[in-house]
Amino acid sequence: MKSVYQHARQMSRFIYLSTESAHAGSNRYMKRTLTIVLLLLLMGSTLTQAAERTGEHKINVLFIISDDLTATALSCYGNTVCRTPNIDAIAARGTRFTRAYCQGTYCGPSRASMLSGYYPHATGVLGYTSPRPQIGDRETWPQHFKNNGYYTARVSKIYHMGVPGGIEYGGDGRDHNDGNGADDEASWTERFNSPGPEWKAAGDGETLEGNPDGTKPVVGGNTFVVVEAEGDDLVHSDGKTARKAVELIDAHQDEPFWLGVGFVRPHVPFVAPRPYFTPFLPYDDLTIPIKVPGDWDDIPTAGINYKTSINMQMDVRRQKKALGGYYACVSYMDAQVGKVMQALRDAGLEDETIVIFTSDHGYHLGEHDFWAKVSLRDESAGVPLIISVPGKQPAVCDSFVELLDLYPTISQVCGLDVPERLQGQDISPMLDDPTHTVREAAFSVAPARKGFLLRDNDWAYIQYEEDASAGIELFDTEADPGQFHNLASDPQHAAVVERFRAQLAEKLRAVRDSDLEN
Repeated sequence: MKSVYQHARQMSRFIYLSTESAHAGSNRYMKRTLTIVLLLLLMGSTLTQAAERTGEHKINVLFIISDDLTATALSCYGNTVCRTPNIDAIAARGTRFTRAYCQGTYCGPSRASMLSGYYPHATGVLGYTSPRPQIGDRETWPQHFKNNGYYTARVSKIYHMGVPGGIEYGGDGRDHNDGNGADDEASWTERFNSPGPEWKAAGDGETLEGNPDGTKPVVGGNTFVVVEAEGDDLVHSDGKTARKAVELIDAHQDEPFWLGVGFVRPHVPFVAPRPYFTPFLPYDDLTIPIKVPGDWDDIPTAGINYKTSINMQMDVRRQKKALGGYYACVSYMDAQVGKVMQALRDAGLEDETIVIFTSDHGYHLGEHDFWAKVSLRDESAGVPLIISVPGKQPAVCDSFVELLDLYPTISQVCGLDVPERLQGQDISPMLDDPTHTVREAAFSVAPARKGFLLRDNDWAYIQYEEDASAGIELFDTEADPGQFHNLASDPQHAAVVERFRAQLAEKLRAVRDSDLEN
């Protein structure tokens, strides 16, 4: 976008030359006077347009969300094997949060919570449904911007959408037999889907899960499958998502927008174009997390994740290939992020757009022999979160934040009213002062396990069932950052356990005491 100065300089010369031609032989004073008058009129118009595009203009929001992404797979969070230069570039301009937590450790409840502004146990959305029946006519986050004059659109998975099934047939976030779906049409001016072949992609595929003898063919569903695919980026869903996002940025650069770009990788199947696998070959050279003998002996059954190296029958070779496949998908996804960010720069909108990058939850990559999501350990409950706001200095923030905080925070930064009913907190002061604190602890849930997490500076407290009847985990995160030693049954920590039990009960009362009950 040209600056006011550039417009004025170019148009001044054009007007002057035009005036010279039109008034050849007339009084030079009159010509210059006419030039100045026209120039002032032009500058007034240009300045008005500039004011609309900057100070008084609604700032854009570009919300990029990956699926099943652990922060530990990103180089800006310290990974030295998997390089993510495009996400790193967003972090270099923004605030990178090191202790951000989701509110549900799998897709459905996490996304419904973040977009509705309520915790899962406030709406009762503990699975894969839309929050709309529970929130009534209350505005979702994108709907709030839509009702304030923004063009709002989603490309691919923003609310829950089945992967790989929903991607294979390009649906709106519902299974074939579920007419209600998890998407929320009222949130969007427009919405776009990005179908792809997923596990059926042409290439070299292997099913890693439940295939110890290697005879099982490549299969679909929520299964660990690696496909080193033929073809380019546009064969797959995320390549199509990036292309559509680029088109929308170009088409809507003259109006304020809230654009949600949902990438489905690195969610299984681990499928990406073959070149993205190259940096991680041979797989045998990759390092998987350390194994601690007796690691599960001191945790309740509910604390053992639903996918493990043992129940998936993945030997070390398959575990390393799973890691390589995951990293390849992260690299592919990062490349698509780069295309979207380049479109923002090409449109001259980088300094007029808030960019948010995150994931719906984290992911285990073999820690504790756990894989995938659902667990309430840090690898699964923690998320990457980067917020880049024009004019703000880059920073790293170690304060606790929740995905639920995005709705009020971005509304505040954009100058919109912040609904008092929202259960998230405004963390915008952290964008100026990364030492600012809003939360003493983060709260997350694993509804399928009836599990609850309270995570503060010193402790990770995990409780299963509201009465704790299915067990408790307590980890000293300073002395035991890997969370290997459960201290819940240690008499020396009985007082800590009781304090957290009381805090959790109070938190759940507060969560449920929402305007949804009124």
